[in-house]
Amino acid sequence: MSGNFGFGFGDPDNPKFNELFSQLSSFGLNPQTLFSAANNAGSSGPLISPDVLRDVARKFVATQGDLPIGSKDIADAQVALDIANTWLDDATNFPAISRSNMPAWSRRDWLDSTVTSWAALIEPLADGMATALTNVLKQTPLSDSGDSTEASQVSGPELAAVAPIMRAFMGSLIASQLGTSIGQLAVSITGANDVAIPLSNASEARLIPANVAQWAQGLDIPLDEVRIFLAIREAAASRLFSHAPWLCAYITDAITAYGAGIKIDIDSIQEQAERALETGELDINNPQSISVAINAGLFKPEQSPTQDAALAKLEMILALIEGWIDHVTTKAVGDRLPSYPALSETLRRGRATKSPTQQLFATLLGLEVSPRKMRECAHFWFEVESEIGVLERDQRWEDPALLPIASDLSDVKKFLSSTIVPDDLSGLL
Repeated sequence: MSGNFGFGFGDPDNPKFNELFSQLSSFGLNPQTLFSAANNAGSSGPLISPDVLRDVARKFVATQGDLPIGSKDIADAQVALDIANTWLDDATNFPAISRSNMPAWSRRDWLDSTVTSWAALIEPLADGMATALTNVLKQTPLSDSGDSTEASQVSGPELAAVAPIMRAFMGSLIASQLGTSIGQLAVSITGANDVAIPLSNASEARLIPANVAQWAQGLDIPLDEVRIFLAIREAAASRLFSHAPWLCAYITDAITAYGAGIKIDIDSIQEQAERALETGELDINNPQSISVAINAGLFKPEQSPTQDAALAKLEMILALIEGWIDHVTTKAVGDRLPSYPALSETLRRGRATKSPTQQLFATLLGLEVSPRKMRECAHFWFEVESEIGVLERDQRWEDPALLPIASDLSDVKKFLSSTIVPDDLSGLL
C-alpha cells in the first residue's frame, strides 16, 4: 500500500522494513492495522482526536438513552442552584459566578461541552506511551539484508517512517478507551462539575436531570431534597474552579510527568504475545490484536520514582478538591436538610464502589484515589477552618504552594505555621 509515509507496505526492495514488520507481528501487533490508524489520524498534531472521543462516547450514551431538556428541568435546576448558592454564601469566601442561562444539561450536552478538554487533559499520557513504543523499536534487533547474520537496530528512514504510525495507533487506542469512559461519566455524573476536575474555563454550575433522578432512585427521599444536595456540591465545585484557574494546568502537568516516565518491557511483550499466540488468545490478523497485547501486559507495572511522585501529586490534589467540596457542603447544609446524613452515606457508598471518574484514572494511570484520603482531606479543611477561619481557609487555593502534601494532613497546626499566606498574594499568581 502507499500512504502518507513514502514507502510501500511489504516493499520487496526494503527487506529491513519487512523484518521490522515481522518483529511487530511477533509482539502481537498487526502492521496493517498500524498503517490504517496512521492514515486515519495523520502523522502530526494531537494524538487524541476530540472527534473520535465524541463519536465513541456518543455511541455509549446512545445505548443508555438520553432525554431532552424541558422547561421543567430548567426551572427545577435553577431553583435548586439558587438555594445552593444562597446557603454557600456563608460557607465559603468564593463568590458565586453568574447564573447560566441553561442550568440544566442533557447527557449529550455535557459530553459535547467537555470532550475537547478531556482530549487535552489526557494527550500527555498518549504522547508518553507513543514515545515509549517508538523507543522499543529503536532497541529492536533486526537482521541485515543479504547473507550477513549480524543484527542491526531500527534507525534512520525506518524509524522515521514507523514512529508516526506508533503515535497514530496509540492516540487511537487511548481515544477509544477514554471515549468509553467519558460515555460512562455522561450517564452517571449529576452535574457539569461532578467529576471534580475543571474541564471548562467558565465552570458554570449545571445539573443533569436524568442523572439526578437516577441517583435518587431507591433512596425514599424527596427528589427536591436530593436535587438541592447535589446542587450544593455542584455550585461549590463551580466556585472553587472559577477561583483557582491554575488547577487544570496543575493536573495536566502531573499527567505529563507520569506519561514522560513510561517505559516498555520488551521481554514482557514477547512473553505475553508468544503465550497469547500459543493459546489462541491473540490473532495478529485481528484488528484488535494490539489492544489485546497492551492489556496483556505491554507496559511495565513497575513505576519510576518520578511517576510515583506524579501520581501522589495527582491523588492529593483530587482528594483535596473532593474533601473541600465535602466540607463546604456539610457547612452549607447545616441542619437545613433532614435527609443529609442519608444523602452523604449514599455518596460515600458510591465512592467505595469506584465512581466513573475513579475508574477512568484507574484504567489510564493505575491511580485510585481512596475514599479514606478524601475523608482525611475533608477533615483537614474542617480543622483549617477551625484554626484560621473561612477566609484564610479558602486563600489556601490561591497557589499550590499553600496546599498540603499527604504528610501534612495529620498535623494541621504544624502545617499552618510552616506555610503562611502572604498579605499580598499577587506574587503567587
